[in-house]
Order: sequence, then C-alpha cells, then structure tokens
Amino acid sequence: MLATLLGGALGVEREARNQAAGLRTHTLVSLGACCFTLSSVYTEELLRMGANPSGTQTDISRIASQVVVGIGFLGAGVILRHGEAVRGLTTAANLWLTASVGLACGLGLYLAAAVTVALALLSLVVLRPVSRILSPEEGRHGGRHSKPPEGRNSEDGPPTGEDEESRPR
Repeated sequence: MLATLLGGALGVEREARNQAAGLRTHTLVSLGACCFTLSSVYTEELLRMGANPSGTQTDISRIASQVVVGIGFLGAGVILRHGEAVRGLTTAANLWLTASVGLACGLGLYLAAAVTVALALLSLVVLRPVSRILSPEEGRHGGRHSKPPEGRNSEDGPPTGEDEESRPR
C-alpha cells in the first residue's frame, strides 16, 4: 500500500504538469516494483523452508537488477524528440526513481522510500524556479509555447504540437 501511495505522490506532480506518464503510470511502476521485490524475497523464504529441489538457490538481487534495467524501456517511451529539442527526460527519471521507491517498499525500507519521495518532490517542485533562473529561455522547464527553441533541449513540460519531425522513426 505504501508503494502505491508514494508512487502516486510522485505521479501527481507529473500529472499536474500534463506529462505522458502521470498518476496512474507512476502508481503502477511503484506497485509493480514492490511486487517483484516481494516475490523475490518470498521466493528465497520458500526455498529456505525446504520447498526447493536439491541444489536450488536464489538471489533476491537478480529481480531488483532486472527491474532497474526494465524500467529503462518504459522511461524511453516518454522521452520524445521534437526537432532538435528533447522532452520527457524528467518524467523518465521520475519513473526510474519511482521503481526504486517500489523496490525499497518491497524490502521493508519504508523510511528510505518516504525520504526518497520527499526529496524527489522537493526536486521537482522547489527546484523548478531555480532552473528557470539558471536557464531562462522561453518554454524551458514547463513553460508554454508552440514550438521548442531551435537547437535546445527542454527538461519537461507539455508536449508541443504534432509535426513530422516529432514522430519516432
């Protein structure tokens, strides 16, 4: 339950910014990572209780490492190219972090998961104005305009209008 709530907290911020991966995506990533972790932990317990065929061993870190690798594919799906600009990097990083929150909850590291979510929300919300001061060009960091500045990357913000250059090839 905590993984679902904490993942949802991260998703609310992305949903409020009208990102492709929002509340439901973040909730499901955290819950799924938690379930994979619990499955891994309980598999080890089952094998320890003698339910294993002779010589069978388990390593709970294997599932966790595959979650970390697998989440990259989901993150890649929210990174979009609009001409020279790249959008969705913050949302992809947030999905990656959300998976770590689910893993931490699955391992019973509730304080670590909660502190991670708090720090992530601080980064997403509080550092946005700082980012705008450091790189003030129009449209960066969630600003609204019709087309990204030529030759510049944009951390996040709503996708711009559909054009031929923005479609994956």
